[in-house]
Amino acid sequence: MFGSITRRSFIGNAAGCAGLLAATGETRAGEQPIQGFGDVRSNTRTDKAWEPVSDRKIRMGIVGYGLCKFGAAFGFQDHPNVEVVAVSDLIPDRCAGLAQACRCAKTYPSLEELVKDDAIEAVWVATDAPSHVRHCIEVLEHGKHVASAVPACFGSLEDADRLYEAVKRSGLNYMMFETSGFHDDCYAMREIFKAGGFGKLVYTEGEYYHYAPTPLDSYKGWRVGCPPLWYPTHSTGYYVCVTGGSFTEVSCLGMPSELQHCQPENNPYGNPFGTEIALLRTSEGGMARMLMSKDTPGHGGEMGRVRGQKGSMVGLTYDGTADISGLTLAKPPLPPGVEAGGHGGSHGYLCEEFVTSILQERPPLINVAWALNMTVAGIVAHQSALKNGELLKIPQYTF
Repeated sequence: MFGSITRRSFIGNAAGCAGLLAATGETRAGEQPIQGFGDVRSNTRTDKAWEPVSDRKIRMGIVGYGLCKFGAAFGFQDHPNVEVVAVSDLIPDRCAGLAQACRCAKTYPSLEELVKDDAIEAVWVATDAPSHVRHCIEVLEHGKHVASAVPACFGSLEDADRLYEAVKRSGLNYMMFETSGFHDDCYAMREIFKAGGFGKLVYTEGEYYHYAPTPLDSYKGWRVGCPPLWYPTHSTGYYVCVTGGSFTEVSCLGMPSELQHCQPENNPYGNPFGTEIALLRTSEGGMARMLMSKDTPGHGGEMGRVRGQKGSMVGLTYDGTADISGLTLAKPPLPPGVEAGGHGGSHGYLCEEFVTSILQERPPLINVAWALNMTVAGIVAHQSALKNGELLKIPQYTF
């Protein structure tokens, strides 16, 4: 069909693939790498060089160096427009490791102390998920821009509203670092959608598989038995990060887990499910199926597909009636020294987007509305699963 491109022609037409980059995840000898860190493929343009938008350096604070070592994983310490002023982690050994990884001499024992530093103008919050809202509000109330790991909030609709109001009051930049938003395919989908290549999306799928037969290490055990769709954004990003839209209602079913730590009596959430699959109505009037599963071994990761009234896309293959031959579907070049990184070559792009948004005094791509529309849909989906699939309305956020 006219407009159809294969994976091979997509990569060639989009100015080539930068190839495999060094993984940013750290593992000790004999340990399995953390899922996502090893996926460093990135369809990055090689036909042009990165051009700075400013020579100013953003003075950053970085907080959090837990299991995933996310504090240092997104390349802030390597960005030419960033000076890492100070770092923090509650655990002294981890704080020292973060300081070393970020080549930063100043440390603080907590986020609450770090945000008092007047030299810092923005903070990257890579702390435990249950603390994201509290920590981001603390940063904003001290007059600093903030970026957060996913999810934006954790299981609480009230917390979602609190974060939304805090960002609006502050007038500062807030960004959630959703990795699927800068996967090669999701980035290309977004460009095609903006150009009208899909029309309205009729159906979208987003899937996140992360097999965890034993609990992953986490601060105060927050990961143990966590409801799957309380961590939804790697799936829901394949709609929100493509269209900028939202989900309006949901019916969700869960499947009880056979894993010991996912039994309701063995986790702090009373959650029985290891897999949750949600059917959602989108703000365009279409449908979406989003899932998260911790129960299924084998091929894992974040993936999605879209089907629109003018075209569809699976992976890197577009098939439709629109002429997209003039679109540049490869991701733009990154600053020297900043690698695309893990989770589908997304890490460096999330860093670059947050930094550039501050320099250009504009909202970041994954702003508070996008972040909450991705996250809250999963919270309501879990409520639906506990009610055997009852159709529930989802709160809406705009920016």
